[in-house]
Amino acid sequence: MCYTISVKVYLDNCCYNRPYDDQSYLRISLESQAKLYVQHLIREKKLD
Repeated sequence: MCYTISVKVYLDNCCYNRPYDDQSYLRISLESQAKLYVQHLIREKKLD
């Protein structure tokens, strides 16, 4: 049996600037990578 889960993702406005913040901090770098990955999944129609 195969189940499909639909997920809606909401990103607040501050996350869009995260890749432009100082990436020398681990937390900021990880948040930037996560935001870019989520954006990639949305473009690939794997997330709504």
